Amino acid sequence: MKIVGEKVVLRPITLADAVRFVRWMNEREVVWLSRGPAKKLTRKEECKWIKSIPKLKDQKHFSISTLNGVHIGGIGFKTIDALNRYAEIAIVIGDKRYLNKKLGTDAMRTLINWGFKKLKLHRIELEVYEYNMHGIRLYRRLGFKVEGKMRERVRWNGRYYAVLQMGLLRSEWPKHSHARK
Repeated sequence: MKIVGEKVVLRPITLADAVRFVRWMNEREVVWLSRGPAKKLTRKEECKWIKSIPKLKDQKHFSISTLNGVHIGGIGFKTIDALNRYAEIAIVIGDKRYLNKKLGTDAMRTLINWGFKKLKLHRIELEVYEYNMHGIRLYRRLGFKVEGKMRERVRWNGRYYAVLQMGLLRSEWPKHSHARK
């Protein structure tokens, strides 16, 4: 299944994407913003995860590609709670050549629209590190509100950082569905 936005296509993740995901997720700048400190990701681990995606009933993951087919990142609902109608969203733009070009905004908007319309979600939530100001600004423009702060939750280079919890309700989305970066 593909979901087409204004600037990006959200498409199934393939094994061919593994090499790029491994490279990106092992780059310090990407790790710093997207998942915090972690051990190095191997291609074997990434391929195993990609092969497991079709079996994950409470998650939806996509590769982000430009309209002309360049793979630039990943996005998805890490958790989908069908009973309570909420999901946790996550995104990474790994190809630095495509940062600050409104592609992440379009990918988020596209998946949020799909989540509210097709999955009938009531809310979408996320966690973001307090030092990821670019991400926080993007999420706020899309209508997410800070709902909590987990103080000193992540340790990186000898210092502790907070993790912000943000949420967006379906009723709040129409006024933000065309948010621009």
